[in-house]
Amino acid sequence: MTLTAARPGVPVRAVESRPLRHPDATSPEVMTRRGWWLVVLNFLIPGSAQVLAGSRRLGRFGLGATLAMWTLLALSALAGLLWPTGLFTVVTGSFFPDFLSALRPVPLTIVQIALFAYVALWIVLTVDTLRLVRLVRVGPLARIAMAIVAVVLLFFSGSGAAWAAGIAGSTRDALSSLFAQTGAVVPPSDGYYNILLLGGDSGEGRDSMRFDSISVVSVNADTGATTITGIPRDMPHFPFAAGPMQDRYPDGHEGHADPTCGWGSGINQLRTEVEVCQDGDEIYPDAGANNSEPGIEATKDAAEGILGIQIPYYVLIDMKGFADVIDALGGVDITVQERLPKGGPAYDGQPVDDWAFGWIEPGAQHMDGDTAQWYARSRYTTSDFDRMRRQRELQEAILAQFTPQVVLARFQQVAESTTNTIQTDLPQSLIAPTLVDLALKAKDQTVNTLELTPEGGVDEYDPDYAQVQQMVRDALHPTTETPAP
Repeated sequence: MTLTAARPGVPVRAVESRPLRHPDATSPEVMTRRGWWLVVLNFLIPGSAQVLAGSRRLGRFGLGATLAMWTLLALSALAGLLWPTGLFTVVTGSFFPDFLSALRPVPLTIVQIALFAYVALWIVLTVDTLRLVRLVRVGPLARIAMAIVAVVLLFFSGSGAAWAAGIAGSTRDALSSLFAQTGAVVPPSDGYYNILLLGGDSGEGRDSMRFDSISVVSVNADTGATTITGIPRDMPHFPFAAGPMQDRYPDGHEGHADPTCGWGSGINQLRTEVEVCQDGDEIYPDAGANNSEPGIEATKDAAEGILGIQIPYYVLIDMKGFADVIDALGGVDITVQERLPKGGPAYDGQPVDDWAFGWIEPGAQHMDGDTAQWYARSRYTTSDFDRMRRQRELQEAILAQFTPQVVLARFQQVAESTTNTIQTDLPQSLIAPTLVDLALKAKDQTVNTLELTPEGGVDEYDPDYAQVQQMVRDALHPTTETPAP
């Protein structure tokens, strides 16, 4: 405190030397400097402007909220670097057991509410800061500039928190929509988690969706090493694993004279056969309760019989929405080996130039969703085995594109596209921590592929399934040579 006299002859009076709280309001220069200090402090340390120049109670509340937010962000960043699996498990509520599965969305809901509340608090603090500035007392130009800067800073800081709140909500909704909230976690079989990956296409004139792409993703339970085994969609006379379909076809799957039940004996006809021509709900009465369908369960049993491995889970990608996933990821990079047409003929033997409405040219390409979809679908100028190869290339390209940077930058688009396109019976309790941890281990490893095609030594008309199962065992459990002593 100092003693000052305003003018000669005026009695000396005591004035606090705190220019932020008790400024000389008669000086536009002093008020302008003070105003800029308060606007900047409100942006850098929300609540500090009120502690220094306004309501200390509001300021202490703002500083406490700011400190808590910074602390949580720092701890989250540290956990993301040192323990990402644990962080994902905690925020997604995957640690809750199945009987408390209804609580799994709670952590992300709390995060979302806290972020929106902090945005609201920041708005209150900014409005109060402009009140404390006393804009009518600052210079005319500074008055406008100060108000604009305060609003712009609020927009950038508040929009970041609002974006993070949106990410939290999208993550919660995607997890709830995509993955089963309950369900037993099946332990790895012979050291692997095996997942049936289906690409379905319900085109015009079809009685039901058919699986045009069938493969099995095998993830090593220790190392995360991933092998994708491609099953030709027309693979004939295949055996089933023990179950209701094996009871019907003890000697292998047979063809049908009635085309409404599926053409031939290929594995991709099973959905039509089970769900259109048979009572699928009677064959697989628990399918619906387990977030699956009879046609999918029949295909699981067939894949198990063909490969000789246990396959407890599936992921179905609807090709109608496949392009949206690619676009959400920003496209994929593919090296095209041969010129491919878009579209299909109206009748057998129709010249390609009469029906192709576009072409995919050879060479390195960055494909959008529509082009990538036709790259996976096109087959009229090549074989089904060529198409299998292209689908596997596309799967690997998509996996490569699923980097943390891409997913974070485009999270809401990716979440929306996948929830509209993907169906699975994977339980959320398996996703975190198990599969998340294995995905982190696998990200720098090469994805191995096994194609059950003539090029790979499999007879397309009369496969030797004992040979096929041996090929799968060799791929999943390669022998290692012992160095000579």
